[in-house]
Amino acid sequence: MKYFQGPKPTRLVVGLLCGLLFATIVLPLGAQPASATRPGRGFGPAYDAAHEITLNGTVQQVITKHTKGSPAGMHLMVAGPGGLVDAHVGPFLSKEMKDALHMGTPVQIVGANVSLHGKTYLYARLLSVGGSTVTVRSKHGALAHQHSTSQHVARSWKQTSKPELNGGAR
Repeated sequence: MKYFQGPKPTRLVVGLLCGLLFATIVLPLGAQPASATRPGRGFGPAYDAAHEITLNGTVQQVITKHTKGSPAGMHLMVAGPGGLVDAHVGPFLSKEMKDALHMGTPVQIVGANVSLHGKTYLYARLLSVGGSTVTVRSKHGALAHQHSTSQHVARSWKQTSKPELNGGAR
């Protein structure tokens, strides 16, 4: 009696696995195209420079302690024409600028409103206090680092005195 012999089991398994691999590469498995209407997001909410506003008001409170759910860094509660506004000025203001901010100080803030965890914050891009204007954020919303004048002087002194500490120029 003659028995019919099909392909060897190892060839069959290898063939099925190759076919499955090919199918997963060629056929998209539930992939959806990215939405073109949603703006790109980084680590935080998107800053929309197209909707910037200018707020002229008076500082009612300076908040330096972080509260859960709010952006990290200093906040100014500013009384403006539309009521009280929570303006986020970030963690990188110079010591001189921080010292100039207190209750009753008139300020001008250029920035954009951003919603985060159900609350609205004014993300400051430019902050003007007493005739001085500092850049808090870039036009794209990235926080800018500020350096105080005393820090800059100390840093330049350290850089020029390093060769002297190493025995002078050679």
